[in-house]
Amino acid sequence: MTFHYTVETGKTPEQAIEKLTEALKEEKFGVLWHLDMKAKLQEKGVDFEQTFHILEVCNPVEAKRVLSENSLVGYFLPCKIAVYEEKGKTRIGLPKPTALIGLVENDNLMAIATDIEKRLIACVDKSK
Repeated sequence: MTFHYTVETGKTPEQAIEKLTEALKEEKFGVLWHLDMKAKLQEKGVDFEQTFHILEVCNPVEAKRVLSENSLVGYFLPCKIAVYEEKGKTRIGLPKPTALIGLVENDNLMAIATDIEKRLIACVDKSK
C-alpha cells in the first residue's frame, strides 16, 4: 500500500492552495496552519529554493471522534496536505489517513480514516 496520495496540476501552487482551501471548507475542514517552507527556511538563513507549502487541516467533529476512540491518534493530527513544485510541476499530496491509522490496529478507527481519506482525496482532486 502506498502511504500517500499525490497528483499533478497545471495550476500554480498559490492557485492550487486557493482551490484546495475552498474544497476543504465544503467538507468542513479548516486550514489551521499554513507553513511556507521556502520562506521559513530562508528566514532562518537556510538557502532553499523549492516552493513547498504544508497545510495542516482539521475537521473538529472528526478529530473528536478519533481522539475519543484512541488518544494515540492525536500523534497523527492534524492532517497534512503538501502543495509543492517539483521539476516544473505543481503537486498536491497527503499521507493517507488509512496508512497512519493502520499502525494503531483498530477497526473502528480504520472505518473513520477510510471516510476521511476519501473526503480529503476528493478535495485534492477538486483542486487540480
